[in-house]
Amino acid sequence: MGKILGLDSGGTFTDAAIIDTADFSVISTAKSFTTRQDLSIGVGNAMRIALGIQPAIERPNSVLEVGNKIALDDIKLVSLSTTLATNSIVEKTGNHVALILIGFDSDTLTIGNLGNAVAHSPVIFITGGHKSDGTPQLPLDTETLLAAIKTHAPHVTAFAVAGYFATRNPEHEVMARDLIRQHTQLPVSCSYELSSSLGGPKRALTAFFNAQLISLLKSLIDATQQQMKQIGLSCKLMVVKGDGTLVSADFAKERPVETILSGPAASVSGAAFLAKEKTAIISDIGGTTTDIAILKNGSVDLNSDGAKIGDWKTMVEAVNIWTSGIGGDSEIHIGNQLHETQVKIGPRRALPLCVLAEQFPQCLSVMEKQLSAPIGLSTDGRFIIPLPQKQMPKWLSKTETKMAERLTKNGVSAIADVADTQVALGTIERLISKNLAQLSCFTPTDAAHVLNKFTMHDKDAANLGAALLARQKTGNGLPIANSAPAVSILCLNYLHFLSALKISDAAIEEDTGNAETATKTPTIKEALYKPQKKSRFLDHYISMSVPIIALGASAHTYYPDIAKRLNARLILPDFAEVAGAVGAAIGHVIQKIMITVTQPSEGIFRVHSVTGIKDFSDLEQALENARSEASKRAEKNAQNAGAVFYHTTLSEKIETADIGNGKNLFIEANITAEARGTAD
Repeated sequence: MGKILGLDSGGTFTDAAIIDTADFSVISTAKSFTTRQDLSIGVGNAMRIALGIQPAIERPNSVLEVGNKIALDDIKLVSLSTTLATNSIVEKTGNHVALILIGFDSDTLTIGNLGNAVAHSPVIFITGGHKSDGTPQLPLDTETLLAAIKTHAPHVTAFAVAGYFATRNPEHEVMARDLIRQHTQLPVSCSYELSSSLGGPKRALTAFFNAQLISLLKSLIDATQQQMKQIGLSCKLMVVKGDGTLVSADFAKERPVETILSGPAASVSGAAFLAKEKTAIISDIGGTTTDIAILKNGSVDLNSDGAKIGDWKTMVEAVNIWTSGIGGDSEIHIGNQLHETQVKIGPRRALPLCVLAEQFPQCLSVMEKQLSAPIGLSTDGRFIIPLPQKQMPKWLSKTETKMAERLTKNGVSAIADVADTQVALGTIERLISKNLAQLSCFTPTDAAHVLNKFTMHDKDAANLGAALLARQKTGNGLPIANSAPAVSILCLNYLHFLSALKISDAAIEEDTGNAETATKTPTIKEALYKPQKKSRFLDHYISMSVPIIALGASAHTYYPDIAKRLNARLILPDFAEVAGAVGAAIGHVIQKIMITVTQPSEGIFRVHSVTGIKDFSDLEQALENARSEASKRAEKNAQNAGAVFYHTTLSEKIETADIGNGKNLFIEANITAEARGTAD
């Protein structure tokens, strides 16, 4: 038996935990900043600290103390989870991708919020697609498709392809993929490879997100493998999927969308492992998001309908998690809200001012100068940092290119100095959304520094940011608050309220099946916003009947107040701050394949698979063919995903209709093969 090194790369921190497989004890942990400008630095620091090797410190206070050295030969597996895919979707910072829709019409964009997801990305409608029986509805228009590929290839980083009823016959998606590969060097994501379920718009959304995430996940995996090589680790690297299972690094590069909710899934698995509770609500606050899950009878639920992130629902099976853009590093900005607060939190992540000052101390004098001005500006205390690029993307507009070049030259800029018009501000917003620049502003982490709840970074910068925010004007023309501590209390109270509200949403949905009930119920919102308020006639009182297991580096800072609002028992388990890394280390490989059998006409039984359609005159022969192919494909996928030892099980759902006289009419069958194995 050996040891497993688990890694969890989040928006703010990269965590590491080493598990001894002899007794599954946690023998070493580490935490380092995630370095977005070069992911290898943060990953390498976390690995080195956990292994007892002195890291290359990226900046002051960026790592914890190095412990006892662990023999490299004892590490038999490295397992990586990440929130980068989830954060990218929540923050809308994915790469520029072209979506090809075959056989769909423009109304498709109105279904499942697909139009919002693609936003300004090019969408190409091509004639073709298939019918529900797997036969073509129209020939694929290859001439128009090829022209569109050549037009858009210079301006995008990848293509996503979704065909009408492609799960019943992927022929046109395959033809489109081959044309793209023939004429470009760009990655292609086909919807049929990611899901075997019906629902074209949702498959298109899943393929689009997959294409957006390819370069992001590849960067992280390459950075991890580079650091493993430098350290001297020669073992296999696995990646956690959104359902908590593992796949090989190469497999994950091809299907990065399956890592949506990877980090949350690992955290949930880690929480169940660490807390030893049977039933609880798990809430994990990171820098960018808060992820909530339900633990029942010692197990975490999977959402077979598809992972939901923010406003979008994909076809990726994942742990049933409620994810919202509430984190310790969430942007705090001005807005008209219900109740008494005038601040908004998230969903975008920002670099806290207290952290910015450690890297760029000149921001302190900039904020002091802004504070001395007689009139405050909405851009006060807000900075923009360019993210390094090997070369400027060709698909940027001239205005965006000019601004990006200016930011790169400056290094760090006060937004007020580079954007004095709404047009310039809009350009900066687009650069942030395209992951070419990062915002730094006042965050809950800064508020915690002002109030001495967290003191790891530069408190002076946090105080200056708070003072600048406090004097911002509300809708009635009055300052938001009269001091830095007062505005910090306001911000943290609002974070506590939002977090309690999201936990209530999850609890009520679990109890009743009704989504967002708490959010839509004024009395519940009032009770959570002012838990001590006394009513004239009827007091509102919220009480959780199960404990809250709180995770995350800042859980100790925020969750005592959140649990108090909910009158819940709070559990902060040992190693809660690295639960994702622990969960990554205890995962295993599972691959599922579903094949559908239909009866398009009497006496014809059709098997729909990725290789096309096959017809049989006998139902049992068709079912046996589906069972055999599903098993072979699941086993092949398990091998490709990195499984060393595995076993396969079959399940099937056969639908029939009673037509009288003791006879049943076959409608459809879904045959599912599951290959389950270990990675070491």
